[in-house]
Amino acid sequence: MTHTRHSHDIAALDATARHMADAARAAILPYFRARDLTPDNKLDEGYDPVTEADRGAERAMRAILSKERRNDAILGEEYGASAGSSGLTWVLDPIDGTRAFVSGTPTWGVLIAVSDAEGPFYGLIDQPYIGERFVGCAGKAELTGPAGVRSLSTRATSELSEAIVFTTFPEVGTPQEGAAFRAVAEQAKLTRYGMDCYAYALLAAGQIDLVIEAGLQAYDIQAPIALIEAAGGVVTNWEGAAAHDGGRALAAANAEIHAKALAVLQDTLA
Repeated sequence: MTHTRHSHDIAALDATARHMADAARAAILPYFRARDLTPDNKLDEGYDPVTEADRGAERAMRAILSKERRNDAILGEEYGASAGSSGLTWVLDPIDGTRAFVSGTPTWGVLIAVSDAEGPFYGLIDQPYIGERFVGCAGKAELTGPAGVRSLSTRATSELSEAIVFTTFPEVGTPQEGAAFRAVAEQAKLTRYGMDCYAYALLAAGQIDLVIEAGLQAYDIQAPIALIEAAGGVVTNWEGAAAHDGGRALAAANAEIHAKALAVLQDTLA
């Protein structure tokens, strides 16, 4: 059967995603701020940590999918891709922001997206320690957290001079990509660093205006794309095309400020 956006059982997908997020919370939280946590390094040069919390959370989520959605494909950071026959793919990052996780800062999160041939249409960002869960699909986005449940919508900021801009790494990517980011940041009201996936959640929640990053993987960006689009925002790559496969991403609160930031990025890289 060929799926279309209108044929997906959103309620069923949402129930499974929330079940997975609960399981990931249970797998991760015993390790957070544990003094005996011993991360492994994925890199021969540099530092890209992975922990048993990352692996255990993805195993827990995959176990649920094997029972509830066995015909769907999976793409996960820790255990790679597995094929499916339904036309749907679950895109999983069990801990986005493992550097933050091992540092004890609560800006990491569990990312769950569901995508079809057109890209991601369901996105969940979960911050287990704070107890916040951001979910977006089909033009509706909401936050469930300590203060209860509330709907989300992005900001209407239209001028770069009034914008709050986030990125994770100060260097952003290559020297050229870093220069392009700084060209936007120099025009902004406020720039903040190091927020990992939580920055995208804050954009969907109407707290900030832009997130600009490079060097992303599909599992880093697909959940944020679906969440932000459901809240009224725009996410593309730095060419203005789809960012579903990762690489460079420009997430914006609205089309107007997206266009202005995109123009600066492109002018700087030209």
